[in-house]
Amino acid sequence: MRIGIAHAVSVVGVQGHVVRIEAALLSGLPAFTIVGLPDAAVVESRERLRAAFAAAGILFPQVRVTVNLSPADAPKSGTGFDLGIAAAILSAMSGRALETAEGVRPAYLGELGLDGSVRKVRGVLPAALALGDGDSLLVVPHGCESEAALARVTVRGVWHLSQVAMPLGIDCAPVLSEPTEPAPDVVRPAESDQMADLADVRGQQFAKWALEVAAAGGHHLLMTGSPGIGKSMLASRMPSILPELSLDEAVEVAAIASAAGEFQGELSKVPPYSAPHHTASAVALIGGGTHPRPGAVSRAHNGVLFLDELPEFQRGVLQGLRQPMESGTVRIHRARTSVTYPARFQFVGAANPCRCGRFLDSPSTCSCGPRDRSEYFRRIGGPLLDRFDINVVMSRPSRAELKLETNVEPSAVVAERVVAARERALARLHGTEWTRNAQVSGAWLRKKTQLPAEIDKRLDRALSYGELSLRAVDKIMRVAWTLADLADHGHPDVDDFHQAFVLRERNSHG
Repeated sequence: MRIGIAHAVSVVGVQGHVVRIEAALLSGLPAFTIVGLPDAAVVESRERLRAAFAAAGILFPQVRVTVNLSPADAPKSGTGFDLGIAAAILSAMSGRALETAEGVRPAYLGELGLDGSVRKVRGVLPAALALGDGDSLLVVPHGCESEAALARVTVRGVWHLSQVAMPLGIDCAPVLSEPTEPAPDVVRPAESDQMADLADVRGQQFAKWALEVAAAGGHHLLMTGSPGIGKSMLASRMPSILPELSLDEAVEVAAIASAAGEFQGELSKVPPYSAPHHTASAVALIGGGTHPRPGAVSRAHNGVLFLDELPEFQRGVLQGLRQPMESGTVRIHRARTSVTYPARFQFVGAANPCRCGRFLDSPSTCSCGPRDRSEYFRRIGGPLLDRFDINVVMSRPSRAELKLETNVEPSAVVAERVVAARERALARLHGTEWTRNAQVSGAWLRKKTQLPAEIDKRLDRALSYGELSLRAVDKIMRVAWTLADLADHGHPDVDDFHQAFVLRERNSHG
């Protein structure tokens, strides 16, 4: 019996787990068995390997081949194990260990084509992150080197099976010439000229201010207004006033994109923006599926999730947002495993005032009655509405207002104020687990916030009459802190609290 050992990486969610691949060549009739809870894609690698070996001029062992994927009690899925399984078999055939001159055992990731080529797979970056440090070696398909290198591991790209076989002394066909592909930029900064600018939006001064406050504190924002009034336009410009991502945040975003098979080969510091259609299913929005993949909420991690026509989404889909809005994660359970995706996003929602959309512009022509309007917003659900820190009702600007508007600030100017406010919040929250005001716990708020007497009375009255929930009170205090940071106050004053009430109470649709 001869045994060859290789390593691969199994990506579950956005977490990589090193898998030990053992290949045993046993006497007996020719057979090829893979054990260790492989899914159908892994089992099918048997046929891909046989064809790839033949294309590379390598005689597949005419014995009983048994491959074990360890740990054997963890499910394995995907075609990324092909290259690792092939490497383990080749190691058993040659009797040589798969290691570098320094004694480092490489991990392999890649799908084999029937012609022996090594093809790209999703999850390269999470796999590289799982290896941990620069002392590790990851063998990846050609073209994925820059993606894997973001994890600060040693990377080697291969494009044909022969490149794995030849160092082991196995006779094979000559290696094909290196494919020519342009190397992408590894890191792309947040360039303002690549994003839509806030200066494009005319009028809507109050909504712009609310957008700035939301960006400064990381608050969830709901905009209500007639169709065509600029809700989507404002939401799409939110990334342009947000601080650029740190390197670690950008790597997190890239890891999610890699797990979803959407990584474009470069690391962007632009906060992501995800805007799924209102017909999106729960799986598309939250994540999951037979083979779980991240949903829109995870693709918006460290960025903005925008849901237009909010009441038109399925009620069950919307209610699935409540948990990730609070925890910043999505956990998907399956019979044999569970998957966790990061989902720390800033939620921006937009809604018409009623189904016909005419109530705010022309109540007399609105075909919706009071009950219809109430039912329309009830589709969102009170618990979800209560999770919005800021509510804005937008009115259509008049022609005179647009003509008189002279001071139209570009996104860059607003972004400077947002960055300054976030830096003040970060300094205040130093030593805590939070980085922005929207994340701060209610217990910390009640301990650190000194309420002015008139504000204390107002909150007590609102609570006693059921006008505000305890969650809403906490949100008012969070927004007040953000307003104080924007104004460079050391502590929220009466005006900050009054403005926070205004931003909360403009939700007049009920």
